[in-house]
Amino acid sequence: MFEWIWGLKTVAALDVWIFEHFLSGLSIGHAVKKNNRKHFKKHYPTLRITKSTEIRVDFLGVLFLAYLWETLEHYLEEGIAGSAVQYWFQGVEFWPNRFIFDPLMIVLGYWIANKYPKVVIPARILSLAWLIIHIFVFPHSMYLHYIF
Repeated sequence: MFEWIWGLKTVAALDVWIFEHFLSGLSIGHAVKKNNRKHFKKHYPTLRITKSTEIRVDFLGVLFLAYLWETLEHYLEEGIAGSAVQYWFQGVEFWPNRFIFDPLMIVLGYWIANKYPKVVIPARILSLAWLIIHIFVFPHSMYLHYIF
């Protein structure tokens, strides 16, 4: 009945990779924030930038990277990198997952990293562990859904 909410990425709005998107959002959001601050100081040293402007610019940078990844991921799911990669992805994501919830988790990660920067390093470690386990140990991206 509720398989469209939580389940396999091809039919559900939320899947197990939502956790990785959140962890990536913590890391990516912090990196975007640091890069933007450095860029503003270097290229516009006399420009007075408000906190709300900084947050808006960071938000756009994080969204840009989120949708850039989703675009690349779509082509990988379609088989542009070969059938082994296509098999690992296990189908094309359901559109609300790709366009709404995955980017939303990345933005939420940015927001939390902005408020609590101490969680960025643990998030990066967890994200790296998640990726290593899911890419090199499990046979495909949806394996956790099948064992639980």
